[in-house]
Formats: sequence, C-alpha cells, structure tokens
Amino acid sequence: MNGTGRGCGRGGTALPAGVHPLVSALMFSAGLLGNLLALGLLLHGRRGHRQRPPALFHVLVLALVVTDLLGTCSVSPFVLASYHHNLTLNALARGGHICLYFGFAMSFFGLATMLILFTMALERCLALGQPYFYERFLSPRTGLVALPTIYTFSAAFCSLPLVGFGRYVQYCPGTWCFIQMHLDNHHGGREAAGLNVTFSLLYATLLLFLILAVLLCNLSVIVNLARMHRRGQRTRRMATLEQPRAASGCGRRMFSMAEEIDHLLLLSIMTITFVICSLPFTIRAYMNKFSKEEGHDWDLLALRFLSINSIIDPWVFAILRPPVLRLLRSALCCQVTPTTPGSRTASPAKAKLAARLEPCGQ
Repeated sequence: MNGTGRGCGRGGTALPAGVHPLVSALMFSAGLLGNLLALGLLLHGRRGHRQRPPALFHVLVLALVVTDLLGTCSVSPFVLASYHHNLTLNALARGGHICLYFGFAMSFFGLATMLILFTMALERCLALGQPYFYERFLSPRTGLVALPTIYTFSAAFCSLPLVGFGRYVQYCPGTWCFIQMHLDNHHGGREAAGLNVTFSLLYATLLLFLILAVLLCNLSVIVNLARMHRRGQRTRRMATLEQPRAASGCGRRMFSMAEEIDHLLLLSIMTITFVICSLPFTIRAYMNKFSKEEGHDWDLLALRFLSINSIIDPWVFAILRPPVLRLLRSALCCQVTPTTPGSRTASPAKAKLAARLEPCGQ
C-alpha cells in the first residue's frame, strides 16, 4: 500500500541534495492565512444577520473554507517536518504510515473540496432553474445532509487504496505522497500494478466529471440570469415610465437578481481556479497510463497545482467582497446591457429611479 517514487531511489531515507522548503512553506502560510481570513470574514458577516437563517449557498461556502483549512493543516506540517529532519515521509515513521496518511488526506480533502464546489453550482442551478422545487425541498438544513454525505463518499472512495485497490506512493523529492500514477511491476506483479494505476484513472475521471458538471451548472445559471434580465428590463421600464410608485416590488426582485449575479461571479472564478488546478493532474494520470516515460518533475508540478486549489479558494472569497463584486457586476453589465433610446428622454426623477432598480448598478 505504500512505497517510494521510482525516481527517488528505493530504501533512501534522506532528501535529495539541493531541495529547499521555501515553496512548501509559502504554500502553507498562504493557505493558512487565506483560510483564517475567509473564515473570519464569514463569521463577522453573520453578526449583522443573526435574525435571519443563513442561506444554503453561504452554508456551503463556510463548509468549503473549513474543509480547505483542515486540508492545509493536515498535510503541510508533515512536509515541513520532512524538510526539517532531512528525511523522506516514509522515513519519518516506521512502516510508511505517514505516507499512507498523507496520501489519503490529500486525496480526501481534494475530492471533498471539489464535491462541495459542485454542490454549490448545483444549488445555484436549482435555485434559478427550478425555483418551486428549490423553495419546497431545499433549505439550509439540506447542507446538514449534503455535507456528511460528501465527506462519507470521499472517505470511502479514498480508502480504496488502503484495501488493495490502488496504492499511495511517495513522490520525489520524498516530501509528497499521493495516488500511484505509474506502472510498477516490481510491486505485487503486473496485475496489481494495473489495478493501482486504474484507481488513479478513476480518481482523475471523477475530477473530470466534476469539472464538466460544474461548467454545465454555471452555464444553466447564466442562461436563467439572462432570461431574468430580459424580463426585468420590461418590468423596470413599466415601473419607471408608467407607474413609479409600484417600483418597490420590482426593486426587491432586482436586488435578488443582483445577489444571484454576485453568487455567479464568485462561483465562476472559483470554477476557473478549480479547472486550472485539477486539469494538470488529470492529464498526467492519463499520460502516465499510456506512456512509459517517467516525468517526476511534471508529476510534482501536477500535485502542487492540485493542492493550490485549497489555497486560492479562500483568497478568492476574501478578495471578492461586496464592493468588488458590485464593480465587476457593473463592468459586466455595461458590456451586455445596451442603452435604449427611450432612456434619454426620461425625466431626471425617473432616470434616478431606473438607476436604483438596475441590478448592475447596485
């Protein structure tokens, strides 16, 4: 179940000469600081809304930040300890138990984070595409069911190498352990080696499926928002030019649409980072299956990209605060919202009311 990367040398205990902990230390510091900052902002934002229960989307965002924080704190200290003692992960403890734990933790938290992101995208898709179903069957309590399900599935899936289907191995320079992606006929024979690599393909395929599913959900949200925007344009025009006093209900609907656009912007940027960080591992897993060439440097780069996802996500949330989201929303709507000729002849009071009801300007 455990082993060393073939390029690191079998039985070696010391790290290769010339390796430095700078990159790993910076990644750990950035991940810890970003997650603590995002967690603090989330908890601080709830202080002014204690009378209202949190929305399901915000429950999932909080779960994503907590999962990323636990993932960062569960594996990075072992990397730094490996550098400090100048020992590989397999040499830090007898039997390679740290390598097993490291590989399981990295795969578990990586998969759980991506499943939570998919759940966030699906939640937004149902909220806009199936509002009746969403209002009747989904609530913040749904997160109390969805999150344990995500964690249970991730733990069960990532435990397969512990029972013989797949294998966690050490990668160069000896400070990383993850799913075996290379054929190794020296360990358990050709059939066992094939099963080990098959699990890496299964994991990579699952990531690829999640990428496509999140993209489809976001595309559905964009289509529904475009329909809401077209309907809202007609409603706003009637409210401002014919019945200004009846604009309060329209204002509430536009506020809801503005909030949906903010959710879409946040989710889209997280999805972009998800795709960028996940594709290198997916590509390497398929290349290693069908190619006999060993590229340990590329494997290490793919693993670092995969771990960077949990570092970037909280910083995305911390940076994209409401003022920044309003700025992005205004810039986006300026590109997609044409200026109507009738708006030039409207009175100043009506123009002011129309600007207040415009979701792009909130």
